[in-house]
Amino acid sequence: MAAYVIVNDEIQDQGTFSEFRERIGATVEAHGGRYLVRGGNVEVVEGTWSADRVVVVEFDSVGAAKAWLDSSEYNELKELRQRSATANVIVVEGV
Repeated sequence: MAAYVIVNDEIQDQGTFSEFRERIGATVEAHGGRYLVRGGNVEVVEGTWSADRVVVVEFDSVGAAKAWLDSSEYNELKELRQRSATANVIVVEGV
């Protein structure tokens, strides 16, 4: 069953974040992930969600999504993201 990693980034340092953005895609692909949304325009149409940069990555399963999140490749780059942005990250099981 598919699973989705959904990220909402609030970027404070564009320079550092751009390095993260340039390098993270290769780790997603190496773990079988596919970008469905990668930082396009966001419009909140209901509620109070403060969405800045939204990313949705599809994986074949929750296990595959978590394997990517736990991978050394991702964790090496995660530090860049944490220095340059605050983020909410969730894994959602699909249908």
